[in-house]
Amino acid sequence: MVERVLVTLDGAIRDPDAPLLYADDIGVLRGDGVFETVLVRNGEACALESHLARLRKSAEALELPAPDLDAWRLAVWTAAEEWGKDREGLLRLILTRGRDSELGHASDRPANGSGDLAGAEPAGTGYVLVLPVPERVKTARTEGVSVITLSRGISVDLAQAAPWQLLGAKTLSYATNMSALRFAQRMGADDVIFTSTEHRVLEGPRSTVVVARGNQLITPPAKIGVLPGTTQRALFAQAEKAGWECKYEPLFTADLITADSVWMLSSVTLAARVKSLDGLRMSAPDNAAEIIELVEKGIAQPGSIADW
Repeated sequence: MVERVLVTLDGAIRDPDAPLLYADDIGVLRGDGVFETVLVRNGEACALESHLARLRKSAEALELPAPDLDAWRLAVWTAAEEWGKDREGLLRLILTRGRDSELGHASDRPANGSGDLAGAEPAGTGYVLVLPVPERVKTARTEGVSVITLSRGISVDLAQAAPWQLLGAKTLSYATNMSALRFAQRMGADDVIFTSTEHRVLEGPRSTVVVARGNQLITPPAKIGVLPGTTQRALFAQAEKAGWECKYEPLFTADLITADSVWMLSSVTLAARVKSLDGLRMSAPDNAAEIIELVEKGIAQPGSIADW
């Protein structure tokens, strides 16, 4: 049984123990790139089209060359088939700007008169990597997660006032997110919900926040600078069919406390119920199993690039 699968965009299966990246890859030097994380289940990548669509939008936000989606599909299908059908896998799609030497230091050069950098950029570095699903994922699914709120130190107006901050793109620059998770662990918690300077709910370091209240499911709108969630969209699509009212609207920290339940949704963990928030215990609602089932149904659908 293979423990890692590595596939490049030419569809070739590579040795995961052999060198792949050059030392001057901009993704390594500056975190200049984008990625997606996808659940592999029964030998297939769940909600792949939604992830490819978000990869394309993230690349557009970073002004990367448009991804060849057919090449990415082939690489993902090859990797998922190689991984097998007997277990779940965590599949990452990685796209960087490429080598600094091949770019001719384009990132350091001023734009020409048209506003574009002189010279065409290479296609960049792209690959797909499959790894085992961490044990923490299985625990979060079945037992829920303890969460603390942490200020991100930004206003909800920042995303629209400063689009170069890339708040709605899934970039490789994840050092702050990982630092927040390590801080939470030191505080005895599993996860984090970021808040704005106005005490608005934003998102988790690797998840989308969804609140259940009555027959409503509510998540913060993307315009305040949160990453549009593929799993959240999949949930909403199924929940609306089942009679839920699904809404995108601002939430304050107090709304988390008064909610029937709070969920952290992500592509691999899927639905993790918040069992405690800042030390306050949150009981499971009667419809918890229904929400989990709706997520499971949602990620089993193929999705559509047109949805994005």
